[in-house]
Amino acid sequence: MGNWNMQVGLNHVGAYQVSGKPWASGSIDCKSDTKPHRDLEITFPYVARWFKVVNKDESNTCKVAFSLAGLTGSTNNYFTVGAADFEDGHGLSDSGVLELKVSSIWISGSTDVDIIAGLTSIEAFRTQTSEGANWSGSAGVS
Repeated sequence: MGNWNMQVGLNHVGAYQVSGKPWASGSIDCKSDTKPHRDLEITFPYVARWFKVVNKDESNTCKVAFSLAGLTGSTNNYFTVGAADFEDGHGLSDSGVLELKVSSIWISGSTDVDIIAGLTSIEAFRTQTSEGANWSGSAGVS
């Protein structure tokens, strides 16, 4: 008999039906112009079931992309999480919960960002494509 030890992949429905394993990183400064771009990448140890970006910086917005080219390229394939607004009572600004299969995200522009995620049991390398990690090269991603 053959060995049927198969690992879960991106289309393994059960991995997305259960609650995610908690993951968090706080007080990230992605504003500094002196940091190399690799410091702007937030890498998850497993594929995320969902993630949320919280911007606590009152002066700066936070750009969020799914590739370095999406963040820094000429096509601007990123979205923005607004600056926090404590003065008018709105408080922290966040992306809301985004249910996307990603192994990393790229952030830039803010001095105080928190990232919260629920992780699947799917190994991060499963999002590798011929264009690189995390859908790089896809429409809207760059």
